[in-house]
Amino acid sequence: MVTTLTIDCGGGGLKAAVVDDTDTLCCEPVRVPTPYPLPPARLVEVLLGIAEGLPAADRVTVGLPGMIRHGVVVATPHYVNEAGPHTPVDPELFALWKGFDARAELGRAFARPVLVLNDAEVHGAALVEGRGLELVLTLGTGLGSALFDEGRLAPHLELSHAPYSRGRTYDDFLGELERRRLGDRRWSRRVLRIVDGLRPVFRWDRLYLGGGNAERLVVAMPDDVRLVANQAGVRGGSRAWTLIGV
Repeated sequence: MVTTLTIDCGGGGLKAAVVDDTDTLCCEPVRVPTPYPLPPARLVEVLLGIAEGLPAADRVTVGLPGMIRHGVVVATPHYVNEAGPHTPVDPELFALWKGFDARAELGRAFARPVLVLNDAEVHGAALVEGRGLELVLTLGTGLGSALFDEGRLAPHLELSHAPYSRGRTYDDFLGELERRRLGDRRWSRRVLRIVDGLRPVFRWDRLYLGGGNAERLVVAMPDDVRLVANQAGVRGGSRAWTLIGV
């Protein structure tokens, strides 16, 4: 049986667990706050430290926020900011993260096979059934997204950065800051409104709403929307290798 250390890297926390090849947890997930400032070298160091407290695994899956292409960071939010989400961008950190080959660097650090994807894509790997078009939206510090067609991962689109209204993005409208400002009920109604607005764009067969804030939704969702537990972010680490491959 192959085991996979899965690390879900968010703006507010780093969550990790070891799963087997049936996506069953081999240990209780652990979570540590995301440290800032966070240059790539520090992230690698922190992830190695997390791994030391977990059972040994044969391979590693890491989910990072932002545009990750073939294991290389094209752009990432939060980690380029001086002190994390909603603080000024640090030009030096921006330069360090842009083009960072996360898969290669983490592969050298862990000395075992490593797969690096967008965090919502790893989340989705635990959820998709492989039938039709399946969209995954994760609600957390910001908005994450992943699209699967018949179980195959589509090219990543940073839906969160698309303008929504008055120059503000989907990230701005659905992120944690807005949830706190609006309260769960008003924020939930906003999520529902945006889901209904996106339906004619994607024409999905199934939409999964996950991430840490999905459990805060307090309005009923349509039949084609499924709410999922946040543990999918670590449970998907093994299946990602099958669905997405190397």
